[in-house]
Amino acid sequence: MAKIQQYMENKLKRIEDYNKNLPIVEIYTAVQSEGSRAGYPTVVIRTTGCTHRCFFGEGGWCDSWYTSIHPEKGHYNFNDIIEIYNKNPHITEMMLTGGSPTMHGSLVNELTHFAHEKNIFITIETEGSHFLPTDYPINLLSISPKFSNSVPKVGVATPQGTITDEKMVTQHNKFRLNYDAISKMISYHSDYHLKPVWDGEDPIALEEILGCIKVLDVPQDKVWFMPAGDTREALFKSYPKMFDWVRDNGYRLTWRPHIIAFEDQREV
Repeated sequence: MAKIQQYMENKLKRIEDYNKNLPIVEIYTAVQSEGSRAGYPTVVIRTTGCTHRCFFGEGGWCDSWYTSIHPEKGHYNFNDIIEIYNKNPHITEMMLTGGSPTMHGSLVNELTHFAHEKNIFITIETEGSHFLPTDYPINLLSISPKFSNSVPKVGVATPQGTITDEKMVTQHNKFRLNYDAISKMISYHSDYHLKPVWDGEDPIALEEILGCIKVLDVPQDKVWFMPAGDTREALFKSYPKMFDWVRDNGYRLTWRPHIIAFEDQREV
């Protein structure tokens, strides 16, 4: 807690030039489809760059691989964010996702100022690899720690056809399961839920997930199990098994209707 207090006493960086390109590859309106805010109209802001290289076997690669494995260059500025809210005054939610948005401290901090001024509920999706202080606490941390079921396999083709190697595996594992960072996040920001990815079968991954829940002392009603998969077929395979397990063990299940509706279509 002493370190967190030190962060709070220091002046945090902000965006000074609202016309400068930021590490953002997508800004669009959508309906939140995962976790405790599911069903709310929201503005999605997707950053590029990630510490992880997630691969879930039959569940496929990360559904936003273009921000991690093959990161695109950002091409939006802060004025673009202001403009989309001006055009959609009925939307009072923001979902900041990636990639790994916590890599971009000044952007996230500026967004907390904007959200505070406009009375916007801000959610940030993060794998939990970096603790990120902000001037105004984030309303909801949607934390999805990555377990052994996310480690890329050597020799597998990526979405753009390159072949995974040991370097990619090392990169992925370097920041995986940073309990210190996650604990600081939970202590600093307003609220959180844990969103582990599982296929309903892998016993090793399940053991790791339950171990994480115990280490972080997360209440059951803050744990939303999320099925692995970037296609309808993969999700439909996972759902029945996960449905039964969650029902019998007292956790929650988050749906992924954007994948069921649109599969790999972007900006929906």
